[in-house]
Amino acid sequence: MLSDKVIYIRNLANCPPSYLDDPGRKEFFEIVWLKDEEALHVPQHSFQTLRGDWIYLIPPYRVHQLNKAGKKGLLISFKRELLEGDLKEFLLDVFRMFNIQGEFSCLQVNQESAKKLQTVYELMNEEYLQPHLNLIMIKALLKVFLLQLIQLKDQHFTLQDINEKRIYEFMLLLEMNYLEERTAEFYADHLGISAKRLNQILKEKLNKTGMQLIHDRVLLEAKRQIIHSENTIKEIAFNLGFKDRSYFSRFFKLHAGQTPQEFQLSVKNHINHFENTLIN
Repeated sequence: MLSDKVIYIRNLANCPPSYLDDPGRKEFFEIVWLKDEEALHVPQHSFQTLRGDWIYLIPPYRVHQLNKAGKKGLLISFKRELLEGDLKEFLLDVFRMFNIQGEFSCLQVNQESAKKLQTVYELMNEEYLQPHLNLIMIKALLKVFLLQLIQLKDQHFTLQDINEKRIYEFMLLLEMNYLEERTAEFYADHLGISAKRLNQILKEKLNKTGMQLIHDRVLLEAKRQIIHSENTIKEIAFNLGFKDRSYFSRFFKLHAGQTPQEFQLSVKNHINHFENTLIN
């Protein structure tokens, strides 16, 4: 159902199981807006209340899924290509907001912000429900919606400096090249700085080196495939560029603290108990 779409909008109450199971879903950014609900995760920050409006920003190729069953709210999913051609600064802000190195980003929405977002959402949904989709209008309204979210998130974070922009350029490069390129030098060359300088910036901002972030991204994809694909561990190792299964297993255990088989079993047990794959 998603193969011919660049955007998908639904009320959570009417979101069909076929969407959740669609293999094309991995390519979509997801905005999940819960309304007057408890948070789906354990917040790491001191929010005013655990009940209210929450917006979850879930990047493509995530590992885990949030259990939204029975929740009140809205879903907006869109492909990256819908934003292509826009200003580079805006795209960087969007990727920063979705936290593409992590599982998800979360915003608590106050009443004033919710009112503004709802106005834009209603216009966007009205266009979406037309017999012939006007992509120019949809793209414009989605951009306004995203800009409001960026503004909301920037209330909690400082504005970008040049090194922060370099970090997100690095993360975009990493997303496109991590399967083939696994040295800090490759990414530093494309950013026009030395590998040493890149590592200094990453260490200062993210407390990790380039190699650590590359390994994190490979591990993230390995976990995603173990959970969501039908491939064997051997096939996953091959897909990720490892020469043999044993080397992949050593890499996985070194960085995840358990073997791929142990991780696979722990996920199955978690799903059976909690009916979702969000592992804190």
